[in-house]
Amino acid sequence: MSSDTPNDPNALICFALYTANHALHRIYVPLLADLGLSYPQWMTLMFLWEHDGQTVGDLSAKMGMQTNTLTPLLKRLETLGHVTRTRGTKDARQVRITLTKSGQDLQKHASVITTAMIEATGFDAPMLDNLVKVLGTLRDQVAKTP
Repeated sequence: MSSDTPNDPNALICFALYTANHALHRIYVPLLADLGLSYPQWMTLMFLWEHDGQTVGDLSAKMGMQTNTLTPLLKRLETLGHVTRTRGTKDARQVRITLTKSGQDLQKHASVITTAMIEATGFDAPMLDNLVKVLGTLRDQVAKTP
């Protein structure tokens, strides 16, 4: 942020991130609409493809979401037939999320969607890798702020 423009919203990192997020979302919406999914549902599936059978608590921690935000999303994915939610036998408060065949089959669309998103940025792979690292560092730093 330039110190000579403290009141210019275009100079604020929060505004740059906000508008970039909306621009990326506009690319995702039609790609995911064909699959009947929202972006948060898609990201949830991506985390489950990485490690199926996670607990809601583990999944919420990885996604940086509160469980009370994630639970309705998981219920919707279950209604769509993409996941099952199973209560733990030792601790009924623990709910495990498992992909169904339908949920597993959606993974075949991941490479097409990822490629479309990469192409939309106009960035090369090293630039995107660096951006992801920088944004991850920013997220972690801000998360430490009381």
